[in-house]
Amino acid sequence: MKYDFDELIDRTRTHSVKLDKLPEGAGADVMSLWIADMDFGCAKPIIDALHRRIDKRIFGYTLYDNEEIKGAICSWFLRRYGWNIEKSGIFFSPGIVPAIAFLIKIFTEEGDGVIIQRPVYYPFTGKIESNKRVVANNPLIRQGNTYVMDFDDLEKKFADPRNKGLLLCSPHNPVGRVWTEAELLEIVSIARKYDKWIISDEIHCDLTRVGIKYTPLLKIADDYKDRIVACTAPSKTFNLAGGQFSNIIIPNPEYRKKWTTFTANELSVTSGCNLFGMEAALAAYTEGEEWLEQVREYIDGNIEYVNKYVKANLPKASVCTCEGTYLLWIDLRGYCADHKKLQHIMIHDAKLVLDEGHIFGEEGFGYERINLATPRSNVVECMERLKKALA
Repeated sequence: MKYDFDELIDRTRTHSVKLDKLPEGAGADVMSLWIADMDFGCAKPIIDALHRRIDKRIFGYTLYDNEEIKGAICSWFLRRYGWNIEKSGIFFSPGIVPAIAFLIKIFTEEGDGVIIQRPVYYPFTGKIESNKRVVANNPLIRQGNTYVMDFDDLEKKFADPRNKGLLLCSPHNPVGRVWTEAELLEIVSIARKYDKWIISDEIHCDLTRVGIKYTPLLKIADDYKDRIVACTAPSKTFNLAGGQFSNIIIPNPEYRKKWTTFTANELSVTSGCNLFGMEAALAAYTEGEEWLEQVREYIDGNIEYVNKYVKANLPKASVCTCEGTYLLWIDLRGYCADHKKLQHIMIHDAKLVLDEGHIFGEEGFGYERINLATPRSNVVECMERLKKALA
């Protein structure tokens, strides 16, 4: 089956966060390329599965802890990445951000430090601080048009007894790095030295550029698995965020008990899930690969287009190399280093609603994050608006 990702699907009147939750001052003529969902239609097997489920006509409480969905999750990661996941270690969360909040509460006390690597997905900071924990920033280092980790500083952060563990973004959002096996093993080596846990957010794992290899942290760190929790979901991969369905991989039996106790007693989300989210995930993991490979290729084309456009038309801008995700991290400091002024230019002059770099930490001042999981015509229009505004 050949999918048409050039199709412009009307998302109005669908209560879309992307379209309806706009910053103050944004007019009706803005183009929204911010929050990380796609403007592509879902894979046909997913649509068909949802129709079949609707035809059952009863939408009662739905059990996540079943062999069919867990078997599909295990099969997906085993055949694509060689990662052997135990079914007994898979737990439900309505999303990875809620799961991170749960885990922070389970693993830490108020006042404890949690290490993050800015510029990084902004809910990391939000969930740490809203739970009265402390951000310990281990900022990434920009080298040319890519980023690397500061392992010397990371060791200092791990060595501090106030810091209990690392919240890792792998692949990294927004800078687009897909961490190599060597980099991941170095993290584990340092964490082991100081006996610290790692929560690894791997939600973008399936959306690497063609030819780039994603390495599951738990696959290569089996001897440290009792101190690692991995968070995965079909939501970014298959555009299913509204299904509120994520998989939290917990190898440690003690951590499993803590998770189950916390989610069951305090949150009542231990077994029940969104039934449409589960049906969509099941179809995605069993029949969605054809769609995924086509969408990856299309996104690669969008990224290539932007790279060429910026090089030809925006000489004072630079695009960071995107190895994974469909989010492009672009440096506009050559045009405007003042992040407040830059945001004003985006909204009022370019008529673009992007994710402003400053929300990812001060390391993002002067940057913009652009969502390129959208038809090529939107990408072309976005870049034309950007060029005109910055001129």
